[in-house]
Amino acid sequence: MRIALINPKFRLPIDTRTTPHLGLAYLAAVSERRGDEVIIFDADVEKQSVAEFVQEFRPHLVGITANTPQVKQAWRTARAIKEVHDCLIVLGGPHVSVLPEESCEKPYVDIVVRGEGEDTWIDISDRLEAFQADQPYSTEAFMHPENEIFEDCLGITYKTSDGRIHNTIDRTPIADLDSLPWPAYHHFKMDKYTNLQPATDHVDGARSFSIMTSRGCPYRCTFCSQSIMPIKWRSRSPESVLAEWRHLVEDLGAEEIGILDDSANIRVKRLEEIGTLLIENNLNHVPWIFVNGIRANLASKELLQLLKDAGLRRTAFGVESGDPEVLKSIDKKVDHDTIRWAFKNAKEVGLETIAFLIIGLPGETRESMQRTIDFAIELDPLIANFSMMTPYPGTKVYEIIKRQGRFLINDWEDYVFFEQQARYEMGDMSAELVEEMYRKAYRQFYLRPSPIMRRLKTKDFWLNLPRNVRIATRTFVPKKEKTNLRQAVEAEGAI
Repeated sequence: MRIALINPKFRLPIDTRTTPHLGLAYLAAVSERRGDEVIIFDADVEKQSVAEFVQEFRPHLVGITANTPQVKQAWRTARAIKEVHDCLIVLGGPHVSVLPEESCEKPYVDIVVRGEGEDTWIDISDRLEAFQADQPYSTEAFMHPENEIFEDCLGITYKTSDGRIHNTIDRTPIADLDSLPWPAYHHFKMDKYTNLQPATDHVDGARSFSIMTSRGCPYRCTFCSQSIMPIKWRSRSPESVLAEWRHLVEDLGAEEIGILDDSANIRVKRLEEIGTLLIENNLNHVPWIFVNGIRANLASKELLQLLKDAGLRRTAFGVESGDPEVLKSIDKKVDHDTIRWAFKNAKEVGLETIAFLIIGLPGETRESMQRTIDFAIELDPLIANFSMMTPYPGTKVYEIIKRQGRFLINDWEDYVFFEQQARYEMGDMSAELVEEMYRKAYRQFYLRPSPIMRRLKTKDFWLNLPRNVRIATRTFVPKKEKTNLRQAVEAEGAI
């Protein structure tokens, strides 16, 4: 069959990271292994419209990914496809996994895949191919309720042609991650992408690759959108990771590799084995980073030294808050002394560090947010990444705000369009206070002599100077909503 996998235009603000979508790369790989003809259409880098692409390729099956700020664009994409070509349209991703019926109610969406997608995607493909072998295809006939084609297909929400929406039971997460093929990067126009952390590094995006060595997270932080995914942590074997790593370096010419795991160091021994294998196989000359960070409570100096020797350049830690009571309230299950220990260990072995911090968590005050700023200054990472609390659907924070607060956003696209603007208010914590403390955090942390001198001494800073100036201007100077960007989206059709 002809398979189209689509990443809708994300419409992120300028200077944000744009890298190949790892989830679509995995779906492309399993479809190729099934024997399908596959094309990935990434609207972020394509000049052709999705309608023109579909008219040329005429896919039998289309998969569209969608996170929260992207979901309305996914709906627009589905509608544009249905207007020019009758085919089965499937949506997947974190947002639709939480709110599947919201998307299935759209007349141009047929199926929503909830949770991990690979096994379900192949199941859908097999059923569609079997139907097409017996008769001419039409979505109305295929989704007719009398066929009961998807009644026993696990992990989906689907709409039969009579308009009724059906939910099947969840699919068990993939246990053997080694059974998955490697992500199919050859379907991406790699020269169109940036590197993993373009505000920090100057690396050719065409030679920058991501890798996933584990899935799932046993921790359930109240603010984290990953909490909707499987709680069971599963890992690939060190040998499997090594084989893909060698492929990235030797076959694809990787100059940078980013581990995208949510919790790569849950099992320390496995990570030590991966590091040892990279050293023994002379693959430690290519620098790599933990894009999403690792658990601070499992970051011993011995482990970090081994990983540094294996090529690790930078890691991040989720600090979140400098206030002890706020830190407890978000179920982070780590204390400030442990976080101090992790940063101390990383610095002593020569690793660059990033601190992820949140301004405006539920129950915050001016004093608690100031403690977060002060704690960031005490830790003194290379990068302090402050973000304003964004309540994503499916998280505990989202439910808390629904009960006790007031949302300041009423459109999924507002999760992107608003820059430096608070998403909610609760109790005595006003939007004005959160926005004030957010801007203060960046000014107070970065406008100190030591961070300024540290950045000025790096070659990458000067190579990225125009970008760094734009980022600094946008961060330190309040901006209103990007009206032109909003108008451009609305011109494509309101949903």
